[in-house]
Amino acid sequence: MAANALADSSFLVALLNGNDTDHAWAAGQATHHPPPWSTCEAVLSEAFYLLGPAGITAFAGLLQAKAVVCAFEIAAHLDDVLKLMKRYNNVPMSFADACLVRMTELLPDPIVLTTDSDFHVYRRHNRQVVPWVTPR
Repeated sequence: MAANALADSSFLVALLNGNDTDHAWAAGQATHHPPPWSTCEAVLSEAFYLLGPAGITAFAGLLQAKAVVCAFEIAAHLDDVLKLMKRYNNVPMSFADACLVRMTELLPDPIVLTTDSDFHVYRRHNRQVVPWVTPR
């Protein structure tokens, strides 16, 4: 089990939305990689948007219980995040994905929980595979 589980918005949406096709997978990952899950503000914004009004209460509950923790300060890492986005502009890499990849460079023993298959393309520290788990 990784020391630092990083939550992507797709994982959070699948976990909180029982009708999501990846809900069972996300629930299993939540057991295997229990909270707290670290993330960034960009992921929080995406998750709130994707969950919509029906998911606000459940997601807010995870945040208030500190099961999901914003553990990234973009001001300190903006140049590195923008470099990643430029490097992967053919994918294209979202701002949230770039922040998560940067977080894997900063935190020891990370793993990204996501349903986003683009993470198989991304590299941390230029050449290292980003540790991630996905249902696909």
